Amino acid sequence: MRSSPLRILVVGAGIAGLAVARALRMAGFRPDVTEKLPPGELADTGLYLPGNAARALRHLDLDGPVRPLGQIVHRQRFLDATGAPLCEVDLDALWAGVGECRALPRADLHRVLLSGAGGAVRHGAEVRAIDLLPASVGVTFVDGTATEYDLVVGADGPRSSVRALAALGGPARPAGQVVYRSVVRDGPPVDEWTALLGQRAGFLVVPIGAGRLYCYADEAGTRPPADPVARMRELFGDYGGPVPEVLDALDRVRVGATDEVELGRWHRGRVLLVGDAAHATAPTLSQGAAMALEDAVVLAESLRAAGSVEAALTAYESRRRPRTRWVRDRTRDRNRTRDVPPALRDPLLRGRGDRIFGEHYRLLTGPL
Repeated sequence: MRSSPLRILVVGAGIAGLAVARALRMAGFRPDVTEKLPPGELADTGLYLPGNAARALRHLDLDGPVRPLGQIVHRQRFLDATGAPLCEVDLDALWAGVGECRALPRADLHRVLLSGAGGAVRHGAEVRAIDLLPASVGVTFVDGTATEYDLVVGADGPRSSVRALAALGGPARPAGQVVYRSVVRDGPPVDEWTALLGQRAGFLVVPIGAGRLYCYADEAGTRPPADPVARMRELFGDYGGPVPEVLDALDRVRVGATDEVELGRWHRGRVLLVGDAAHATAPTLSQGAAMALEDAVVLAESLRAAGSVEAALTAYESRRRPRTRWVRDRTRDRNRTRDVPPALRDPLLRGRGDRIFGEHYRLLTGPL
């Protein structure tokens, strides 16, 4: 498809939207990128990128800028709530030939993607209406301005307004987890991805460079507490390993209930959903950013190869659905494993945990 004449709008300037903008620019397109929120400092939190995310960043020619950031993670260590070992996963072996695993501040990756996308984002531009025309999409913004586009890409997260305006599905549904995220400084020495599994709750600590630790914890439920720091200390106060020192060092904690999005289709007319707007899951497998980066790569490839926008969107969805479905199903599998009583689960993990957890990524080590 001839690239330059296409008028493309990307709605959302998070990881998914900026990755799509970067991929489209590399393919010769010049998309508009809008974000309803004003520009501002990103929340102080971390991000773990498995090997398939590193591969997608290579496709986007952004592996170089990311390489100095954060810390490469070679191993996943699973412990019980007391801190006793359960199993380990050799990440170098699991992702051999695909890419390294890396943990870094989320804001660092966002800055790399923003630069790669060209840096031009129209903030405060919320979409009010979408009109599906025979060969284009009419978009009206809340300030009253209106424009026609050949393609609109909704990359605006699990509570996507594009999804609602284009009638591509209902609201996200709760995934049944409350998650806590924080970055800890002056915490205990942790040099690998380390998770402690308790009774329907888990506590993860990952080094992200410069002496900082990304702390992620979850528990079954749908209602975030009013005081997340107090709740974490209550819930995980009896845990062992590095948890007591991490709890002592906690300052600010972001808390929220996780959403899941499962749709019958991702595109209607010339409107397409990508990233969490199309296929959000609980963050158990750390695949949200990786799936968004892969989405961007495959969308640009599909637009280059197809003879029309409609054919490109059909080809894109047929390629991406099997992988995102795998992530959804394996996420649910791992959540069920976590929810098994420790007296039954922990002996199983001590014997077979490396194979069980490694199998969750098997399809993702294959080609995009």
